[in-house]
Amino acid sequence: MHQTPHRWIRAARHHDRQRLLTAGVDVPVLAELDAHRWLRGPYTATGTLLRSLVPAMLAGRPDLVARHQIEILSVAPELRESVPATRETLTSLAVPAERTRFYSRMRTLRHAHGLVDLLDAWLRHLDDGPRCLLVENLHEADPTDREFVGTLLRRIDPGLLHLRVATATDTVEEPPGAVAVAIRTALQRYAVPVDGDPSPSVTEPPADPTSYARAYVDGDCVDDDPAVLAAYRELPTPVRAALHDDRAEALLATGEWSRRLGAVALHRERGSAPGSAGAAALREALEYCVNLGFYHATLDFGARGRAVIDWSGQVEHWWAFTTKMTTSLMALERPLEALALYDEARAQTDSGMVHMQAAYATAMIYTRHLEAGKRDHRKARAWCNAAIAFARLAPNPQDSAANLVFNRNGLALVAMHEGNLTEALDLITTGIASMEAALGDDKHLLHRSVLRHNRSQLLSALGRPDEALADLDTVIAIDPNYAEYHLDRGTLLRRLGRLDEALESYEQAARLSPPFPEVYYNRADVLLELGAADEALAGFDRVLDLDPEHLDARINRAGLRQALGDTEGAWDDVRTGLARDPDNGHLLCVRGQLELETDPEQARRTLTDAVAADPTLAAGWAARGVANYELGDLPAAIADLGHALELDDDPAVRFNRALALADAGRQAEADADFQACVAADPTLAAEVAEHRERLLPA
Repeated sequence: MHQTPHRWIRAARHHDRQRLLTAGVDVPVLAELDAHRWLRGPYTATGTLLRSLVPAMLAGRPDLVARHQIEILSVAPELRESVPATRETLTSLAVPAERTRFYSRMRTLRHAHGLVDLLDAWLRHLDDGPRCLLVENLHEADPTDREFVGTLLRRIDPGLLHLRVATATDTVEEPPGAVAVAIRTALQRYAVPVDGDPSPSVTEPPADPTSYARAYVDGDCVDDDPAVLAAYRELPTPVRAALHDDRAEALLATGEWSRRLGAVALHRERGSAPGSAGAAALREALEYCVNLGFYHATLDFGARGRAVIDWSGQVEHWWAFTTKMTTSLMALERPLEALALYDEARAQTDSGMVHMQAAYATAMIYTRHLEAGKRDHRKARAWCNAAIAFARLAPNPQDSAANLVFNRNGLALVAMHEGNLTEALDLITTGIASMEAALGDDKHLLHRSVLRHNRSQLLSALGRPDEALADLDTVIAIDPNYAEYHLDRGTLLRRLGRLDEALESYEQAARLSPPFPEVYYNRADVLLELGAADEALAGFDRVLDLDPEHLDARINRAGLRQALGDTEGAWDDVRTGLARDPDNGHLLCVRGQLELETDPEQARRTLTDAVAADPTLAAGWAARGVANYELGDLPAAIADLGHALELDDDPAVRFNRALALADAGRQAEADADFQACVAADPTLAAEVAEHRERLLPA
């Protein structure tokens, strides 16, 4: 830790943080950022960084910009004028009325990883020494900025970038619910804390309080100087509201969209018309954020919007704020709070549309979002049936048809969770036919693709992979840029033994999306199966760079390192993995294989633990058989190797059993194993011939 160049500046006031942020900086400053979410909402700091860097990237490395266009445009929407969006999906293009799929909360983590990759590549391209990035007000940042900074702290090469991050205190509270990157943990682990003594306020007592208050508002209310705050609070309410109105108009005139996600909404909310202009601004920001998967911001806008409206007179606003909050609560793994809001909604209105949507979402909570032991599929089915009943009441036949299919798709999910796969398949197949019959070719394309994708997954689960692949190919034809479809296609192709095609599907998924571990893990696994050990190792390295807690990648890399002779690397992975999962049979197996080189007795004990943890682990039985052989216990060796062969008829294991059988004087059985070994793997013929000649009588 003492060697890291990263610094965590901690001071109560901005002027102290600013002084400490810049003190002693001895490399060129890449950018100086203010992360306060009141400025531009989600990605306030990260978007500012991109707006400053992307023009130069377009001139010097346009390929980098093209590769990372999804991250760039999601974080800095103003750059759409210079960065073309060529990988749109039905999800990103869906109109609000047809938005039936929302992004995973992990999508923003993909953005963070992609932007770290982008920054790494750009700084290496510049190749002129390290730079320094200054970030102020991280304690007031939206979780998207915190996630990026935390990821940057862990992953960026400190030889390329030094981070200086400032917060008000050493306590940076995480928002409720699930977060992918805990910023306080990242700061504690990767940065050296710097605490400074507070200095006197630089602000003199105001001669004209209005001028100080105006400066506070024109600074978008992020100043924390007590004198400035006092001047602002002492203004009469109408004067204060007028200042906010003026600032909102000035910001709107800039045409910078991200201002609407922060300062514009704030000033409209505090201006002269919070229930009308304020509600409209908050709702605009809310709709944008929920569609982009910025769920913490959506909750914030929803709560603020509900606070400024008249619920009885602004039902459309009320339901928009409420239902987007519930969507976000479910995404953030806070389903009980979502349930409470749906109960409130049912009590507030007799709107059939509201009751239908609330019923469907309540069903999804009971069948999917509650903790495993608290799920209730029977209740979920009841709520789905209620949603279907409400859907039939829609006055527009096309709306009724679409709503019926949507809610029956929910019922199919419940049936699937109950284990009724055939019922689920019938519901979805009927739904696809109903939509095709009732709607035009250009209506509800997103939901049609979701239905076919769901049917593909059910067909796969029912053991009909060829039909599943046909459905998935249809989905990809109409939504070719959605990376998860290509990931699923790769998995199906792998099941069918079409490994080269599976590899191409995984690579296509990687090209279409910001980085996420699953696609690189599956690709590396196929490469390993194809015998491309070095490429597979690089793939597992990539997975663990993105997610150090990815246990399967850790297991596979440990085994691969051991097989390639990297004993030190294998031991490192084994120790790291077992620290997290001490009874993992696969990791114990690799440890036992490593111990075989120096201590067969210890290896036998470790491998005994491995097969006790996972009795189906063929490699564990095989390795324990080798340990027993080296210890001279031939009956135990033959028994263990035989058990391994029952689980997986591996020619190398059969070869080892042949050696043990020969040493035990069981020549006929040994000869049969040698012959079977060569038949299965002709490349072993020379080695087998040598041992047969030495061990077996002519």
